[in-house]
Amino acid sequence: MNIDSHQHFWKYEPVKHAWIDEDMAVIRRDFLPEDLKKVYQENDIDGSVAVQADQTLAETDFLLDLADQNDFIKGVVGWADLRSNAIDAVMEKYSAEKKLKGWRHIVQGEADHNFLMRPSFLKGISLLEKYGHVYDILIFPHQLGAALEFVKQFPNQKFVIDHIAKPYIKDGFFEGWAILIKEIARYENVYCKLSGMITEADYKTWTPQQIIPYMDWVLNVFGPDRIMYGSDWPVCLVAGNYGQVKQLVVDFIAPLSDGERMAIMGGNAIEFYDL
Repeated sequence: MNIDSHQHFWKYEPVKHAWIDEDMAVIRRDFLPEDLKKVYQENDIDGSVAVQADQTLAETDFLLDLADQNDFIKGVVGWADLRSNAIDAVMEKYSAEKKLKGWRHIVQGEADHNFLMRPSFLKGISLLEKYGHVYDILIFPHQLGAALEFVKQFPNQKFVIDHIAKPYIKDGFFEGWAILIKEIARYENVYCKLSGMITEADYKTWTPQQIIPYMDWVLNVFGPDRIMYGSDWPVCLVAGNYGQVKQLVVDFIAPLSDGERMAIMGGNAIEFYDL
């Protein structure tokens, strides 16, 4: 199966979605399952993991409702305040939701570089294993140092780095990101998504040749068993179309074996998220 490990839905609200700036105006509208279903039919995608874009429990419920109504949504990564004293009760409540696979916090938006290492947050993360939930790490490169210390704390917890940690492809920055990604990849409970890359390059002028070195590094340090394809739809539409995003990864992994390609395009996501 071809599984898109990373996509979003929303009913566009200017205040709630203030992060969608002028340069991203093309995605200032609703994006719902009926829109994505057509895209998947055109691009031979069998299912997806829907990931939170808003930091509310209402967002988690919204995605779970959509997943209940649409078989192609195989899993949901929701949001809950992992720093809350009540987080255990919240997780207990959601433990009956079979399509809820894990959680994410928009750490990239936190001014505190060491947000991941705050005791209240670590306490919340420590509960995930009990419920069989994974955690998506959404960070910028300057937060990779904290992420390295973070993953060291939880050797049995499954983590995945979203969007290869958003390296500054547009500026050609590579070395600092590469050193820390390699260190994080030493921890075998950490996976990485080949997603969100064209939007870290120049929206209008990006080429596959600019992005290949980053994908190559991720493949080398994580190996084909711990990376997974993701589109970041509809955010990807600010810099291209779905076909371009998928083809970027398909062309890159073309020299690999059949088994490795199948793992990256779906098998690893099925295993990681227990789809």
